[in-house]
Amino acid sequence: MSLRILVVGAGIAGLAAARGLRVAGFRPEVVEALPATTVPGAGIYLPGNASRALRLLGLDVPLRPLGDLIFRQVFLDMRGRELFEMDVAALWAGVGESRALSRADLQQVLLTGVGGDVRFETAVQGLEIIDGAAKVEFSNGTVSEYDLVVGADGRRSTIRDKSGLGGPAVPTGQIVYRSVVTGGPPLTDWTAVLGRRSAFVVMPMGGRKLYCYADETAPDSPNPEDPRKRMLELFGGYGGPVPAILEKIEKVQVARTDEVVLSRWSKGPVVLLGDAAHATAPTMAQGAAMSFEDGWVLGQELRTASGDIPAALRAYEERRRPRCAEVRDRTRERDRTRDVPPTLRDPMLRRRGLRIFTDHYRELVSSV
Repeated sequence: MSLRILVVGAGIAGLAAARGLRVAGFRPEVVEALPATTVPGAGIYLPGNASRALRLLGLDVPLRPLGDLIFRQVFLDMRGRELFEMDVAALWAGVGESRALSRADLQQVLLTGVGGDVRFETAVQGLEIIDGAAKVEFSNGTVSEYDLVVGADGRRSTIRDKSGLGGPAVPTGQIVYRSVVTGGPPLTDWTAVLGRRSAFVVMPMGGRKLYCYADETAPDSPNPEDPRKRMLELFGGYGGPVPAILEKIEKVQVARTDEVVLSRWSKGPVVLLGDAAHATAPTMAQGAAMSFEDGWVLGQELRTASGDIPAALRAYEERRRPRCAEVRDRTRERDRTRDVPPTLRDPMLRRRGLRIFTDHYRELVSSV
């Protein structure tokens, strides 16, 4: 059966959804409000389950030359002394490789996976459900009707709002800083330096570059006007590789993280996917992985249901909701340790950190 499907959003989630639908035999349209010249900055870390999902989507081969493989995660205290380390290669053995790479490179792989067939600078202005179909008005004034609209337009989703599936995302109280450093210290491991209500994470991402991700818990503070200056203030007393990296940091992206929790992900012919449905703080680096898995499962359930869209959307949500809830719960659990004073937290992590952090990913090792 030929279905008229629209995917809204051409970021990671939208392109994953479009690819998953194409693999299942459908040919969705994809629209994106931003221009094609918008290039995502900074880097991204993809754990083993993200690689497995990309393999299911048939996109693992073009990814292999990109970035750097990550075999170990090393956790240090604020002074740079080791707390524990995790063998991520062993954790994800038989599942997939863990990799850090440029977001722009990942975006290009995903775009290639949908044949580059995206209508950029095309926003959704109106959405109306009529007789089981979705009537969509675009920013260029055109109107089209679809059997299915996939809202994959991020945590500030227009489709979520216009379909009445939920309100705005809820802030988590974290501010995050992202940067790519050239010429920093030689690193082979994903390395986290943990402070009081803040952390600094750095990893190799290929091309002699390092991807830096840092955050602080500051629920009542505005975003800093000069994020680089704030990073120097916040992390200037850290040990380990941090001082050498701070010397090389030039450009910093700053953002607040938020969370999306919904009672349902679909309404009639409209369904949400990725951060639009279940955004969390990025503590466990599962945002992309969950979007890849969402895209694969949605495509497979639509194919299995032979065009019965309500049945397919019910099956998609039944399969995906428990797994995404697990990520949200483990993320919240890990983030709660930020409020534990390092004098209590650090000895505990030296004793039990490996077991605790391994357990956080245990459910995600299982198949999609």
